[in-house]
Parts: sequence; C-alpha cells; structure tokens
Amino acid sequence: MIRMLSMLLCLSLFFMLLAGCWSRRELDELGISVGIGIDKAGKGYKVTTQVVSPGEIAAAKPSGNRAPVTVYEATGETVIEAIRKITTMSSRPIYLAHLRVLVIGEALAREGIHKPLDHFSRDHEVRTDYFVIVAKGTTASNVLKILTPIEKIPANNLYLSLDTSQKEWAPAATVTLDELISDIVSDGKNPALSAVKVVDKQIGQTQKNIEIIKPPGHLRFSGIAVFRDDKLIGFLNEKESKGYNYVTDNVKNTVGSMACPNGEKIAVEIMKSKTKVKAKMSNGNPRIEIKVSMEDNIGEVECQIDITKRETIAELEKIAERRVHDNIMNTVKKVQRDLKVDIFGFGEAMRMENPAAWNQLKQNWNERFSDLDVFVTADVKIRRIGTVANSFHKEGEE
Repeated sequence: MIRMLSMLLCLSLFFMLLAGCWSRRELDELGISVGIGIDKAGKGYKVTTQVVSPGEIAAAKPSGNRAPVTVYEATGETVIEAIRKITTMSSRPIYLAHLRVLVIGEALAREGIHKPLDHFSRDHEVRTDYFVIVAKGTTASNVLKILTPIEKIPANNLYLSLDTSQKEWAPAATVTLDELISDIVSDGKNPALSAVKVVDKQIGQTQKNIEIIKPPGHLRFSGIAVFRDDKLIGFLNEKESKGYNYVTDNVKNTVGSMACPNGEKIAVEIMKSKTKVKAKMSNGNPRIEIKVSMEDNIGEVECQIDITKRETIAELEKIAERRVHDNIMNTVKKVQRDLKVDIFGFGEAMRMENPAAWNQLKQNWNERFSDLDVFVTADVKIRRIGTVANSFHKEGEE
C-alpha cells in the first residue's frame, strides 16, 4: 500500500511539472511577420519586415483607412540584431514562425548570402517552408513595400503567385530555405532562385495603388537568378528559365506555341512532363543524357491543318519534340558558356551513378561542366485536340 502511494505521489509531482504552458506566447502580443527582406547596409544588414495589421485582416468590415500590413526597417551588424532593433518602433516583438517569403536584395546576393541565412537556419521558431527569392534590379525593401490587389497581404501574394506560376507557367522556381542551403553546400549543384522585379514603386507603395482597376505598381517574377556557391552571378530569361525547369523535372503544366507545317501558329498545353537525367563516363569523360517525356493537348489552332488525321498529329509531335530539344540545349549551352556553373544537378547525377568517378571529378566540376557533353531526347505525345476538330475558320472556308 505504501509503495503504491509513493508511486502515485511521484506521478503527481511529474504531472505537475508538465502542466501549464510556461513558455506560451499569445498571438495578440506578437508582431506576426509574413515577409522579411535583407539588404546590404555598410558592414551590416538592413532588415525589412512586413507585419500583419490584425485589426484590418480580422475585422469583418475593415476600415479601409489603414494598410493591411505595416513595414518596419532596422539596420544592424547582424540579422538578429536588426530584427531585435525593430522593437524600438514596434510595440510587439517580431515573430517569424509564419514567414511566407524571404527576399534578398540583388546587391547582397552578389556579395554572398550564406552569412545572413545563418540566423534563419538556426532559429528554432522559424520554419523552413517559406520561399526564398531575389530582388532583381532593386532592394528587398522596395519589394516588401508594394501593396498588391486580390491578396490583402503582399507577402501572401508573392508566395501564391510564385507557387501558381511554377505550376501553371513553369519559368519560376519555388525554393525553400532547406533546399537552398542543400544546394549551397553541394559539390554537384549550384543554387538557382526566382527573381522578382518591382514595377512603378512610387505609386505601388501607396493605398491608391489598390484602388485602381489596373494597379500601376506591381511585382512581377522575372526569370531565375543563378548562383555560384552563395554568390549571384547572373540571370536566365523567361525561355531559359523554362528550359532549366524542364531539365530539373519541375514542369507540371505550361503552354507553348510552335510553327505549323504550313506557317502560322499552333498552341499546345503540356499536361504531363517527366525528365530523367543520366550521367555516364565515356572514354574517360563525363557525359549527360537527358530524356524528356511529355503529354500535350492542342489548345489553339491558327493555321489551316487537318488535326483529325493521325499523320498531322504525328508531324506536330515531331515539331514539339524539336522545340523542347532546342529549348533545353540552348539553355544548357548558355549556362555552360556564359555562367559556367552547374545549376542543373548534373554533378549530383554523376555522384549517384558513379561515385568512384565523381570523387575524381568533383574537385574542378564547374570547369568540367563547361565542356560537358550533353545529349537531349524528347518524346511528345499529343493526347487530345479539344472539344472541336478542325478550326471553325477552316470549316467555314470549306
């Protein structure tokens, strides 16, 4: 009996230690940061944070006189110091657990990003599922000050726009902090991030911007930023960015146009795309083979062809295969010739296929990458032609 009472007493003491939320932090005591930007400032950093205005977001009828977010800025020798200094302006400590985007200014990106990223990888409160992007031709501060339509919170607009663009259009890349750090420390792949531009920042930073049917100030994703290790070295244009996503197997759905056999254009919608990259050694030299398999639908016909015939579809499939092949090859050659860094992960493919060869190649992989033999094959199948057969223009002429 005494033994049982002793056990119950010990258990009671144990449960008392577990009871309560001794480290709780109430939401109404925190400044919820949804977007944060880092720029170079002398020998330190300028941190810009976009904090939700709870009254404007939660209210059934917002006042309309206040912006849905407030932007705070502070400078410090380190990122965490700048974040803490924001409390000299904000009545609430900045809480980073709900971040949607981390924006890095172009000037800082060209200097190197591994030091300012250390805080975000180290802080236990910060999740790593947000997207990291580069401000192209501007600062991260300018990006986070633009008010956007549809989505009340501009950081959410950036996150959702990037996610949608990557899924529906394909020239954008959604990269989280964990993925970025993995690419920085990898010997066989260099980082690549989506780039965002600011259009008309003056009016974009005012409430008037979202009161106009076509907001003159807006944010637009503009290609992919290419890094060597942790330093920005250049950008890919829209077409090249799509080629990059084909190689890295990140095309889920997109649209492309191509010339018809007898002129004019036809548009196809890529419904499925799968890329396999294989690395080999051939006569002592590395060789990369890329195979892309795609399923397309015909989306629009502007030329006079009979798409009800199988031979016409077969000819269109060959045209589509050449188009994809050329896009990928032009992108790979551009990166090999001008940027000279492996952003495609060819080195990682070699490491997985032939570890012994990779141990010999990894010391100067970027130099070997510039002269790497790359071969591309594309297999395109057109599955559907839409709800009509031939264009009504053709039928009308007949």
